[in-house]
Amino acid sequence: MRGSLTIGDFSRITHLSIKTLRHYHEVGLLEPSEVDPSSGYRRYTVEQIPTAQVIRRFRELDMPVERVRDVLAAPDLAMRNRLIAEHLERLEDRLAETRAAVASLKNLLEPPAAGLAVELRTVSAAPALAIRATVTRADLFAWWHGALGELEAIVDAQRLPRTGPTGGLFASEVFQHESGEITMFVPVGGHPRPVGRAIELVIPAAELAITEHRGPHDTMDTVYGALGAHVTTHALSVEGPVREYYLVGAHSTTDAARWRTELGWPVFGTGQPK
Repeated sequence: MRGSLTIGDFSRITHLSIKTLRHYHEVGLLEPSEVDPSSGYRRYTVEQIPTAQVIRRFRELDMPVERVRDVLAAPDLAMRNRLIAEHLERLEDRLAETRAAVASLKNLLEPPAAGLAVELRTVSAAPALAIRATVTRADLFAWWHGALGELEAIVDAQRLPRTGPTGGLFASEVFQHESGEITMFVPVGGHPRPVGRAIELVIPAAELAITEHRGPHDTMDTVYGALGAHVTTHALSVEGPVREYYLVGAHSTTDAARWRTELGWPVFGTGQPK
């Protein structure tokens, strides 16, 4: 048959292995033009070469086989472009995650030039508007982001005077057992009206070893590690949730490099209220 290619020849031309071509046939992604009923030999046409090359390029970009099939079967150009754009967005998100992971690893491999600045502080009890829930580690960021946004919107809408920075309490179980109680709060004065998940709550007093983290939250673990090591060496750690105070956060700026977060570790100390 003119223009007909054996699977071996088609493999050499398209740079897709014979094993891969067989798999693509089995899953319905790239079917041969002819299959010999007695021998099972597959043959392809020259016209199938561009399709095979497109498939190879998409797979090199980690597009799942199912999504490649959707792209090839798209009824029009607009749908095809939308599917490709969605995959490119996922690649960009993955690249951002990889860059953040690389930055975090570099921080681990390159100890800070200066020692960790730690302050012992006694924090007074504070009336606040809060959202509290038991959260899994897998859902932590999404829940944290949603709870903070909800609280900030309520405080702004009710024009409540803020008496301190927005913060969070994280029970030890969140880290030890991957699920535990988290309380996000905004210290406020006046007369807050509970709305939705938000409740009135008094954030208890605590004695804390506090240090500051600057930058995005996905690099915060290294500072937590340094603070925990400092407390183990220089203070008496006690049971209780760790605290975060968002001095400059997403509510203030979208530039994560400018974020400033105080991390508080519960200790037995003798500081004065601030």
